[in-house]
Amino acid sequence: MAGRTTETRDSATLRLEPLDDRLAPFHAGQFAMLYAYGVGEVAISISGMEDATLLHTVRSVGAVSRALHDSTTGTVIGVRGPFGTTWAPEGAAGNDLVVVAGGVGLAPLRPVVLAALADRAAYRKVVVIAGARTPAEFLFRAELEAWAARDDLDVELTVDGPAAGWDGTVGFVTGPLARLRLDPERTVAFLCGPEPMMRFSAQVLLRAGVPAERIRVSLERSMKCGIALCGHCQLGPLLVCRDGPVVTYAVAQPLLAVPEL
Repeated sequence: MAGRTTETRDSATLRLEPLDDRLAPFHAGQFAMLYAYGVGEVAISISGMEDATLLHTVRSVGAVSRALHDSTTGTVIGVRGPFGTTWAPEGAAGNDLVVVAGGVGLAPLRPVVLAALADRAAYRKVVVIAGARTPAEFLFRAELEAWAARDDLDVELTVDGPAAGWDGTVGFVTGPLARLRLDPERTVAFLCGPEPMMRFSAQVLLRAGVPAERIRVSLERSMKCGIALCGHCQLGPLLVCRDGPVVTYAVAQPLLAVPEL
């Protein structure tokens, strides 16, 4: 590991550089299987790729993710990938982009925003709505502030409840999303976060007339192998490690409507 940046009390961004052969290029939305030696392996989406350097933002929620989160510079971490489908932001050229992130869902969506900013003239309006439980739980705070200062990008941050020192929006991401003035046939939306957040956000967009095929979501299931062999990530007819994690809401909607699927 080439470096580590603390993001929040339980999240950190790891900078991984190859010891020998480079991996194939990763694309926005894809994930790697990261191996903490002696502990285990877990699927983590990329939060960026800079030449041969992979960025993975890891939240400490279990034994493997805790070991990765706590890794120090110089630690050897196993990486397999890239796996999965992509956000394909280049396919949304000529449209308004609406990026809606809940909590650590901002990490897989960061490459979408960076791609749009790198080719800003290819898109119309670009909107980023990010939510967190508290102000301290936003990832990439310095970057969010830099994005908010731009005049070619609209950023709105919201927290679940009132907090000391916070004078921004309070409430769920669906609030700012519902206030957007959308051209439904010229909008492509990217949603990532807890499943209820994605469902409710998608419903707001559908009510505004945005077709389900223009809404992209990132599914999360227990991915153990990354190559569609073990079946742990099955979601109805999908194996998420192969057929996802990014799918259109036209694909996801009937599946997410089934309790405990």
